[in-house]
Amino acid sequence: METKDDLILGTVRQFQRVAAKYARIEELPIPVEDGIEVTTREAHTIEAVGNRKQMSVTDVANAFGITKSAASQMVSKLCDKGFLEKKQAPHSNKEFQLTLTPLGRKAFEAHARFHGEDKEALMERLRGYSLSQIATISVLLEAIGEVMDNRLSR
Repeated sequence: METKDDLILGTVRQFQRVAAKYARIEELPIPVEDGIEVTTREAHTIEAVGNRKQMSVTDVANAFGITKSAASQMVSKLCDKGFLEKKQAPHSNKEFQLTLTPLGRKAFEAHARFHGEDKEALMERLRGYSLSQIATISVLLEAIGEVMDNRLSR
């Protein structure tokens, strides 16, 4: 018979496997148009900007739980590739507002198609769970996130 600690450790191992697979998926290329593609990681930044009317580099960092330096590097890369445009924020000399370029809009739409089926399959699967089970998953992921935040802040 499994103990509670055994079950917890097994769950942590499952999460580690899922996290490793997710990391691999984040590097998969998404075709945007002939000869142009973005990684899933880049597409997630494009998606975040595309879903909001106003977004700054700081907002990108907060949205993904990364440093402002890492967010700035990603934003610069996406600007260089022609997906994002950075404009001086009207309220601050230090902040920039991010917007999608026409190519960025195409990448946004390509990402939606790329993940659309997967998201729908996951939603369909999770709809079969009780509200209590979904709440438990949410609490579990929150706890894992807090431990990861603590590790990252050291």
